[in-house]
Amino acid sequence: MGFKQSIVLRKDLKMGHGKAAAQASHASCDAVFQILESNRKDWKEWLDLWKKGGQMKVVLRVNSREEIEEIYEQAIELGLPCSIISDAGRTQLPPGTITAVCIGPAPEETVDKITGKLKLY
Repeated sequence: MGFKQSIVLRKDLKMGHGKAAAQASHASCDAVFQILESNRKDWKEWLDLWKKGGQMKVVLRVNSREEIEEIYEQAIELGLPCSIISDAGRTQLPPGTITAVCIGPAPEETVDKITGKLKLY
């Protein structure tokens, strides 16, 4: 069984490359921090296996706030580690703009139930 993170960014915001990379990084780190701060043994085991397996990540896209919120809600419903990122508003976007979601690290086939049909960013 493989483990991965799916990082989903909003394409409709037309973020610059650096901004998109920063938002993806925030989402990835935040998901890991949530695992480390949790009491979930399964999540911590997934994190360890993901780390040992090369830390697979994929960056995908959606075209609206509604789509990204739906992705996040599906991850919560499946009990997966996930994060949602709201921008601080210091550069390109208004404060509070939802920019990114990260799911995992978690079993690849479970993550793909939510993000498997999305296109690459």
